[in-house]
Amino acid sequence: MKIQLQLNHVNDYAHDIGAPVYHPHVSIIHYDEVGEIRHTLNRFNVYALFLQKEFPENLTYGIGTYIEGDGSLLAYAPGQIGGKSDDGTLRQYHGWVLMFDAEFIRDTQVERQLHDYRFFSYNSNEALFLTTEEKDILTGLMANIRAELSMHGQEEQSDNIVKDYIQLILDYCSRFYARQFNEQATTGSDILTRFQQVLIDYYARGLQKTKGFPNVKYCAGELCLSPGYFGDIVRNALGESPKDYIRGFVIMRAKNLILGGMSIAQVAEELGFDYPQHFTRMFKASTGQTPSQFMQSKRGGG
Repeated sequence: MKIQLQLNHVNDYAHDIGAPVYHPHVSIIHYDEVGEIRHTLNRFNVYALFLQKEFPENLTYGIGTYIEGDGSLLAYAPGQIGGKSDDGTLRQYHGWVLMFDAEFIRDTQVERQLHDYRFFSYNSNEALFLTTEEKDILTGLMANIRAELSMHGQEEQSDNIVKDYIQLILDYCSRFYARQFNEQATTGSDILTRFQQVLIDYYARGLQKTKGFPNVKYCAGELCLSPGYFGDIVRNALGESPKDYIRGFVIMRAKNLILGGMSIAQVAEELGFDYPQHFTRMFKASTGQTPSQFMQSKRGGG
């Protein structure tokens, strides 16, 4: 896999495909007006949103390849790789590309909320699949940015207006992803069932003896999801984080082992804790009792 285009500046991609340039820190591209373009595999050093009707087959997105849908959005953050290696073909695409750099959003509400826009860290097959209405909203906002920059880009207030549009787009993306998570939790509870099975299999295979306490990254990887996307699905479905769910699963397992006659030290080792004190600390934080107190209460009939 060879990187063909280093997107160090927001307009590098526009220059490469022959699209108009409007601003030194923001790039807005309407694919419909560009004509046929070649593919490139890109390293992003800027933020980018691709809102398209279709994407190339076997598109690299995050750590995997993207399975396309009719009308979707991909988000890239600095340091990520995406696109498709140039195979000599040309193709006409439809939709919009918005790129902006860290300098443009410095000391803004967008920068302060970046940690909330977790979709920038999603990986393969975790694109935002849009309804017709959602696609129309985002398309309209992209068009508004292009109109603002093309007509008023040199005016003092223009940057503030564009920053507001960018925040609005990102907030809408968060809302639309929440809708997607809710649908997956309702119609695709298979993910939650498989999550539980991953934990069951983890202990059945004795992985805690070599890998230690199960973590979110491992579980997400077993489900072929990025930790961020996996976490958002679980939060929307269960109202708690995957870490909290894992902790609850382990505590229930610990209770069964204690009631089965194991010592505290044996339970801690069986569950993958490095030290019994770590197990005791988690058990008390979750139940309000130490393992010893729990054992005494059950033996005493409490």
